[in-house]
Amino acid sequence: MQEFSKPYNPQETEDKIYQLWEKSGYFSPTSAASKAASTGKPDKIKNKPYTIVIPPPNITGELHMGHALNAFIQDILIRFKRMQGYKALWLPGTDHAGIATQNVVEKQLKKEGLTRHDLGREKFIERVWQWKEKYGSTILQQLKKLGASCDWSRTVFTMDPNYQKAVETAFLHYYKKGWIYQGDRVINWCTRCHTSLSDLELEYREEKGQLWFIRYPLADVILNPDDSRGEESRSKTTGSFAYAQDDSKKYITVATTRPETMLGDTAVAVSPKDKRYKKLVGKKLILPLINRVIPIISDHLVEAGFGTGAVKVTPAHDMADSDIGLRHKLDVIQVIGENGKMTDKAGKDYAGLSILEARKKVVEDLQKQGFLEKIEDYAHRVSHCYRCDSTIEPLLSKQWFLKMDQLAKKAIEAVENKKIKFHPDRWKKVYLDWLKNVKDWCISRQIWWGHKIPIEGVDDVLDTWFSSALWPFATLGFPQKTTDLKEFYPTSTLSTARDIINLWVARMIFSGLELANDIPFTDVIIHATVLTKDGKRMSKSLGTGIDPIDLVQKYGADATRFAFIYQTLGGQDMKFSTENMIMGQKFCNKIWNASRFVLGQIGNTKLQVAITKKTDADKKILGQLEKVTKSVTEDLEKFRFGQAAHTLYDFFWHDFCDIYIEAAKKQNTDQTKQVLAYTLFSSLKLLHPFMPFVTETIYQKLPFKEKELLLIETWPD
Repeated sequence: MQEFSKPYNPQETEDKIYQLWEKSGYFSPTSAASKAASTGKPDKIKNKPYTIVIPPPNITGELHMGHALNAFIQDILIRFKRMQGYKALWLPGTDHAGIATQNVVEKQLKKEGLTRHDLGREKFIERVWQWKEKYGSTILQQLKKLGASCDWSRTVFTMDPNYQKAVETAFLHYYKKGWIYQGDRVINWCTRCHTSLSDLELEYREEKGQLWFIRYPLADVILNPDDSRGEESRSKTTGSFAYAQDDSKKYITVATTRPETMLGDTAVAVSPKDKRYKKLVGKKLILPLINRVIPIISDHLVEAGFGTGAVKVTPAHDMADSDIGLRHKLDVIQVIGENGKMTDKAGKDYAGLSILEARKKVVEDLQKQGFLEKIEDYAHRVSHCYRCDSTIEPLLSKQWFLKMDQLAKKAIEAVENKKIKFHPDRWKKVYLDWLKNVKDWCISRQIWWGHKIPIEGVDDVLDTWFSSALWPFATLGFPQKTTDLKEFYPTSTLSTARDIINLWVARMIFSGLELANDIPFTDVIIHATVLTKDGKRMSKSLGTGIDPIDLVQKYGADATRFAFIYQTLGGQDMKFSTENMIMGQKFCNKIWNASRFVLGQIGNTKLQVAITKKTDADKKILGQLEKVTKSVTEDLEKFRFGQAAHTLYDFFWHDFCDIYIEAAKKQNTDQTKQVLAYTLFSSLKLLHPFMPFVTETIYQKLPFKEKELLLIETWPD
């Protein structure tokens, strides 16, 4: 028997074991080694493909807890399927992450006293590639530390030449069908990065702000200048209009968190259900400060019970207002420019001011002219650029869009017809709700790093999500009809986070159906969110983020993996605690010490085909092992990872170690040695997808091992 150190030391073994796996070639389902190892597998699934494509991390990224949990889930599935006899492919890669990567390189240039404009586009792109070659694979190396058994020989980058060809093919396909067009729409705009942004590129924060209540007078209220009510209560004249300020029936009050945008108002909207304003719908108001006559309209988007019940409508600077404006054919007046300054259309008193300068002056002028009713403190969610932290401005911009009606219809049918299933099922509603109300997709970005829109004279690049929507088939060789594409597409299972169901999952589904003529995967696992111990979102900026690699270095990869998976029950979010890490660490040692004992007892005993003359204790542990094997197999097939981990923990620690091993010490027969060996051997196989390092290390010491590596052992049946 080979020597066992005491206690188990993951730092001494994990790197060696991973190098052994990589060198073997078994991570590739089509390598010569894998083909040779596939003999003897169950006929019903022998060489049947099982594919997972990794959600491609950004090349700017480093592992966070969500990445780690998702990697553990995918690796468990791939190792399980590989041992079952499937031709299992876990395909890795990285995303070019347009705006994030550009910002990282721009920060480097800033330290040198340069901007990207100093370099010019071509030289700047060269600098980005240099940065990518130096830092872009960091996160992939970190995944190896977690034990990820990806086929690294197939690693894909979304700016690889063939992937660029796939993106161009997709764009031209849509363009020729008339589904891509250029138009003016309200989009999310970063005034610092000078580009449109997707919803995912926004970060929302609860901020303490203010709510300004502004009186919009009715346009038909023009009082006689000789009114005898006295100077204080008489109307105040502004321009050619006169306003009654002392009569609540003569104006409508609206509340806003962005008073500077009122300069671009073209209507005030009320709910059709609000009886207070029913008689006013169709009448006119005078826009304060600007003296523009605007209508009072009725629209279903307005909530009767919210605020004053009346909302200002600024079609050029709010997405909901833009929808209202289209329905009611309102004028669109852009008063904020792409540089974050007020435009000429804001009026001569405000043109050229920054947004905050204009806000201050608008409020002062409203107060002076008697239109400001009151100011209240107000906490609300404010969107920021996820890279430079600037406040996002919704504004009108000429962009490229992809029509979504036909694509959404296909994606809806695929899920409603159960060709694609969500796990847990409740996430299906999020997916369907979005697609049933989806708007045309703004696919253009005003940055330099990314896939250029393949139209002559256009400098924009495509939204990063446009290219990543092709991931399940572009990684396999599309648009060429490659062997990999034929064999491994559609893929099998996707595991990802809830916040990109709409931005990525839905887009992969309609892209696969439209471009590759089939669904991209059959099952979508939406994994839990890892929270702090007190149930809050982890945040590096707040000091509550945890680096999974730090956990691996302290507790070992297996302990980290098991601690995470042990808590993934029913799709609920998990609260991180060091207690679970310690539990995982102790379980590793339990497996190690039990194996050391068993191998010390059996010596060089070889496993027999059949076990006869069983004692009651033998029968009991073998019966329990059979039930556990069936239960764990079923749980993994149904993506119940936490349940499987609990079953294995209870069986190995209590049934095997606490009860049977103690009984075996008293029995001490050749038959007992066979049961000990068989139970340990089967347990190592069942535990391997969850805790690959310690189980592989023990496997290498077995006198009766059947394969070169536990990685390619046959799953217990």
